[in-house]
Amino acid sequence: MTAPGVERTPRVLIADDQTLIRTGFRLILTARGIEVVGEAADGAEAVAMTRELRPDVVLMDIRMPNMDGLEATRRILERAPDCRVLMLTTFDLDRYVYTALSVGASGFLLKDVTPEHLAAAVRLVDTGDALLAPSITRRLVERFATDDSRPPAVHADLAALTPRELEVLTLMGRGLSNSELAAELTLSEATVKSHVARIFAKLTLRDRAQAVVLAYETGLVRPGDRGGSGTTG
Repeated sequence: MTAPGVERTPRVLIADDQTLIRTGFRLILTARGIEVVGEAADGAEAVAMTRELRPDVVLMDIRMPNMDGLEATRRILERAPDCRVLMLTTFDLDRYVYTALSVGASGFLLKDVTPEHLAAAVRLVDTGDALLAPSITRRLVERFATDDSRPPAVHADLAALTPRELEVLTLMGRGLSNSELAAELTLSEATVKSHVARIFAKLTLRDRAQAVVLAYETGLVRPGDRGGSGTTG
């Protein structure tokens, strides 16, 4: 357990079928004080190594031979729900974005990410938060919410939310961070964090990524919804 005031050091597994990508990410992370415990060349290796090495975060390529990153993520999180998976992709329009978030990925990174952003992203998801790049979140809303053939999903547990919690969930679905939520709702960040924690507990959500998916599925977020809600209270 990390002592108060001491930054936790995430233990990371890198899963990518390209040796150069794995090597580059390893060098970037270790140079910034993050421990890389292993490298996997495909999804099957990633599943096996996660079971053996128990990393805190897995950097997971989506497209790999033998077993792709989606199936590997599903299997990893079934066995190790506390592990965080950060998906790696070449395009922010990757058609697998929604599926990956649905199976429990905590966010996405483009492979051309800067070294500083890569390390910051790993530390962020290790704390239990989710990383959703604005461009990816926007595309996700536009693609998923504009599919009129899919009626909003019914999630009975939404009835357990207070009006304020429902408002916070809606704004999270639009991509607002805790600081942006605090400004929009005229609340302290500590209060926002308490609301978010209660939402996760009531809806049995692992992190912000699942909250965003749920907001789309239930129709809380619709095409054209951007930024603040315009509500008060």
